Amino acid sequence: MSILVTRPHPDNEATAESLRARGHPVLLAPVLKFEPVAFHDENEAGYGAIIVTSANAIRAVAPQLRDLGLLELPLFAVGEHTAAAARDAGFAEVIVAGGDAAALRDKVIQSARDRLLKKKSTLLYLVGADLSRDLGGELGAEGFSVVTQTTYRMAPVKHLPREVCEGFAAHGVEAVLHYSRRSARAFLDAARDEGVEISALAIPQCCLSEAIASVLRDAGASQVLVAATPDENALFDTLERALHTRLA
Repeated sequence: MSILVTRPHPDNEATAESLRARGHPVLLAPVLKFEPVAFHDENEAGYGAIIVTSANAIRAVAPQLRDLGLLELPLFAVGEHTAAAARDAGFAEVIVAGGDAAALRDKVIQSARDRLLKKKSTLLYLVGADLSRDLGGELGAEGFSVVTQTTYRMAPVKHLPREVCEGFAAHGVEAVLHYSRRSARAFLDAARDEGVEISALAIPQCCLSEAIASVLRDAGASQVLVAATPDENALFDTLERALHTRLA
């Protein structure tokens, strides 16, 4: 019985490695494909800091960061995974929030109150093409100047790998891990197109957040579990709980 990881490449490989270390066979079905978007910065005034809610936003512009002089700026990362990508790209000053956009917003606001960040300085917000939350607008309402730059898009993959479809048909998939609302929707669409939707929704769906879980519940999944906190270790704990419940 395998655990299905719907996370896009390359993050899915690290997830698979962690799951295998815990003794779980793994199937990979990256239902979104990463596509960089050309980055053109026309702000001549400069920035006071960078805010990022996805490691992909950093990966997309990594080759340009040094030439643009952005590596010298403090970077506010939504969580530890994104922070690690920022450090790998060369950022020296990385401030880590609690794992979601609300925590990142609060971290930026608190940094301004603590005078670690000048509120009058302009923030560069690196994002994907499909935003689930208007963090720039929320910070703007708090008096910050935010420039939002799209650096990548995640395109839905229309078909599941053959071994995944065969796994569902043979009841060989034990649970599915979901990391975003968009990937959850893309997974549902692909499962429906492949004719395996009923089998796919009959097993535990382990979600990184309640917002993701609502997508699965709305589609008819009855075994939907949410991580206690929006990080992968908590998601793995949720998976173990789901598997234990099935065996009990």
